[in-house]
Amino acid sequence: MHVSTAPLIPDRPRAIVIGAGIAGLAAALRLATSGMQVTLLERHNHPGGKIRTVHSAAGPVDAGPTVLTMRHVFDDLFACAGTRLKDHVTLVPQSVLARHFWPDGSKLDLHADPLLTRDAIAAFAGNKAADQFMRFNRRTQQLFDAFDAPMMQAPTPKMRELVPHVLKQPQLIAAMAPLSTLKTSLGRAFSDPRLSQLFGRYATYVGGAPHLSPAILSLIWQAEAAGVWVVEGGMHKLAHAIAKLARHAGVDIRYNTHVDRIKTVGGRAVGVEIDGTYLLEADAILYAGDPRALATGSMGTDLKVVAPQTAKLPRSFSARVHSFAATPQGHDLAHHNVFFAADPDREFTELMAGRMPADPTLYLCAEDRGHGADIPNLERFEMISNAPATDKHTPPQEIEKWHQQIMRQMADMGVTFTPMPTTATLTTPQDFATLFPETLGALYGQTPHGLTAALQRPTAQTPIAGLWLAGGGTHPGAGVPMATLSARHAAEAILRAQTSTSLSAPTATPGGMSTG
Repeated sequence: MHVSTAPLIPDRPRAIVIGAGIAGLAAALRLATSGMQVTLLERHNHPGGKIRTVHSAAGPVDAGPTVLTMRHVFDDLFACAGTRLKDHVTLVPQSVLARHFWPDGSKLDLHADPLLTRDAIAAFAGNKAADQFMRFNRRTQQLFDAFDAPMMQAPTPKMRELVPHVLKQPQLIAAMAPLSTLKTSLGRAFSDPRLSQLFGRYATYVGGAPHLSPAILSLIWQAEAAGVWVVEGGMHKLAHAIAKLARHAGVDIRYNTHVDRIKTVGGRAVGVEIDGTYLLEADAILYAGDPRALATGSMGTDLKVVAPQTAKLPRSFSARVHSFAATPQGHDLAHHNVFFAADPDREFTELMAGRMPADPTLYLCAEDRGHGADIPNLERFEMISNAPATDKHTPPQEIEKWHQQIMRQMADMGVTFTPMPTTATLTTPQDFATLFPETLGALYGQTPHGLTAALQRPTAQTPIAGLWLAGGGTHPGAGVPMATLSARHAAEAILRAQTSTSLSAPTATPGGMSTG
């Protein structure tokens, strides 16, 4: 019998949070600062979940998200703990949001200042294209403003509430282009196909393809247009800062702790079985991982009623991710760099067919740039290529062949590295499937394809009393800001349940354990 390291405090309700990704960390912090006793359980040895690092000769390399957007979400999170984000991490605003390269040698920077972006596009593709961008920017700002409150900020958005919202603002219908895909909509918005390709890549931010994703996803551009910040030292510094703040608020964080299943009694979640040895009981349980793990029954057969759509719907894309240290030669790089494929239609057709693209778009993050400091000789890089989600083994010789192809492609686009990275620096979809079980290697949960895809995501509330959800696989969706918003929705739902229904807590043995 193991005994809890956190003593129970009489009359304080207990919460268990499963998963110390960004959503689990944020939810644990919110619950603790609102008066609950919180235990945060994480199967890995570090906080952050997909905000993870890989060792290199230049220090830890981010191998997940690389920049911060929608900063107000994190300002709000730290404010709930009575402190300020800027007192815990150093954020460096980026004047150049991203630098883009095409096989024909053309190059385009997007800027934090939309007027600078307009001028850059005018030089890149002419005044007509610049005017088209300004119209696109206004339209996507209109969409973002219109749907922020009823979608992202709403804990349980519903079609019956969204329809009247749209009908009150008829101009939104044209802006939404509800019968169009993102690709079709962008084809009408831009006469230069390179700009359609550029803004179409935002579908990949949520694991989708432009020709299958709804046109409304164009509003993702506004998340970057509102500001991009580099976290000094890497994104993992943000995860560690939230973990430290949560501990200070009293959260009992336990790493290297595997949850075997969530125990239910009479249709209510009452605790979790840990490492096959003991039961930790609680008044509220928040699952902050991919909800597909519940829908498949891997956390207990009683939980298959939770988010059942996630076990049936197609999965989002995954990625092959290189994380390495090297000295680059060639183009002057920004922090964010995108090297586009020559044929985007072929790229996404191959991805949807479950194949690695022969000529993929490559994202390159130069992690030591954009800080305003001297660039070291040995820099840290993360290179991402979209890939089909899979948990099936890929032969090493196939990986090596693809790796060599990618390095040649980068050289053809004008960038080489010394030393050249090897496949040892690579994280594959199969690796992600192992790191995050029951995801099938998908990085963004279920597919974003289809007009109503956003409304098919699970929300915080589940059919199991005492059990809630948070994370990139739940509403409002994938990405660090969205997962952090999901944590707020879940924490608020748990706290409402505590105050309005007086959750019936299980009878605890000393130390909060039972032999269950």
